[in-house]
Amino acid sequence: MTRPIMAEPTLITFGCRLNVFESEVIRREAARAGLGHAVIVNTCAVTAEAQRQARQAIRRARREHPDAPIIVTGCAAQTEAESFARMPETDAVLGNDEKLRPESWAAVSGLTSGGRSMDKPVLVSDIMERRELKPAHIPGMSERTRAFVQIQTGCDHRCTFCIIPYGRGNARSLPAEDVVEQVRELHRAGHREVVLTGVDLTSWGEDLGGGERLGHLAARILREVPQLERLRVSSIDVAEIDVEFLRVLVGEERLMPHLHLSLQAGDDMVLKRMKRRHTRRQAVEFCAEVRRLRPDVAFGADIIAGFPTETEEMFANTLQLVDDCDLVWLHVFPFSPREGTPAARMPQVPGNVRKARAAALREAGERRLSAFLESLKDSVQHVLVERPGLARAGCNAQVVIDETIPAGEIVPVRITGVSGQMLTGAVA
Repeated sequence: MTRPIMAEPTLITFGCRLNVFESEVIRREAARAGLGHAVIVNTCAVTAEAQRQARQAIRRARREHPDAPIIVTGCAAQTEAESFARMPETDAVLGNDEKLRPESWAAVSGLTSGGRSMDKPVLVSDIMERRELKPAHIPGMSERTRAFVQIQTGCDHRCTFCIIPYGRGNARSLPAEDVVEQVRELHRAGHREVVLTGVDLTSWGEDLGGGERLGHLAARILREVPQLERLRVSSIDVAEIDVEFLRVLVGEERLMPHLHLSLQAGDDMVLKRMKRRHTRRQAVEFCAEVRRLRPDVAFGADIIAGFPTETEEMFANTLQLVDDCDLVWLHVFPFSPREGTPAARMPQVPGNVRKARAAALREAGERRLSAFLESLKDSVQHVLVERPGLARAGCNAQVVIDETIPAGEIVPVRITGVSGQMLTGAVA
């Protein structure tokens, strides 16, 4: 007997890969609760711009779906629940813990109207009370060849600019056996690359006891799921990365040579005022050592432009870091003050200066990226076809290829040229 196909809600997802993973959990649980007619907005709170975009998307969703219930969740909903509940376009607000619980979706399953209820459900608990991360297995990821796996959430650090701990709570790790089982299930579903995600990924294991860290987890995944062809990690912290992880990176080709670093700045005084735990020298030495151990590695980084009190000299040190660490995949953010954080109370850099510095950083990143892509000409890269005509190399570069190769295939490609910020290639 075949199961009836459940209608799925419309998902609008902002922010990080962790939100992408959680949206798949939400899609399943909301469908099971009979909310296939709903629009669900999974928000991000990392910048004021992210929240502005979420509100804009909610208003647009109401115009496009006048009779659908609109449910708002995610980090911004966690930190500003009442503000989102006051929007006339919304019908319910769920917190970050609630959005992964079947009972939460059951509680709002009776929503039918489009923003007309005067008594909206606001299910948002104190995220700081959460002490463990429960497994949230998904059978696969819709419309994606790569799969994301949540191994951790929350953060125990309190960087002065960051509001995310208040949206995610303190650090909680998923036990290794649950991670391995999720990876195994996703591989059975046809995903040949898995990306490990979390808020503070390199803190994985600290709350579990037993001394295992991210490197031990990566090694165990590759050992216990030997059929998995590609494993990748999302953003890591150079102050926390463990020796075992570097050993696995060097010894295991299935761990992709692409590391995205949470650097934020390249000046020691700025790093101190941010309450970051690494120095400029540590970042440069880390990149040099990893490149020595695995020469094909490519680095990305998050960098904030115009942090409060940042002088031209301080900014120059950050700009120089792009070259000193050979950063090719930059995520640049003009500083965005978040209410309630210490950095919001510091002397602010003028907005036009922040924007100009962000533009200078992006230009430096594009220059490094161009040189990196040029260096790959005539090399052979094994790429994962993400959709017909477009694939991704282990170093994270996108490659334009023959459209006849099916999505999900891993094929060797000789790089023939560079097109903008992508490579072009032909099957070798």
